[in-house]
Amino acid sequence: MSRMLIALIVGSLGFLLYVGTVVWLADWVLGTHWLVELAYFLVAGIAWVWPARALMFWAARAGA
Repeated sequence: MSRMLIALIVGSLGFLLYVGTVVWLADWVLGTHWLVELAYFLVAGIAWVWPARALMFWAARAGA
């Protein structure tokens, strides 16, 4: 199995799991102080970038 296919499968499943977790945790955050909500959604909206970047670089490293 190629790295690109593995990265596609792992990335898709990981992103779905991440979104589900973020939405589940958002239920606890909503209704708190607006600064807590702002911080949560800023972090939650950006945190997926670093694992996705690492996965893309891993997939493109060997075999290209």
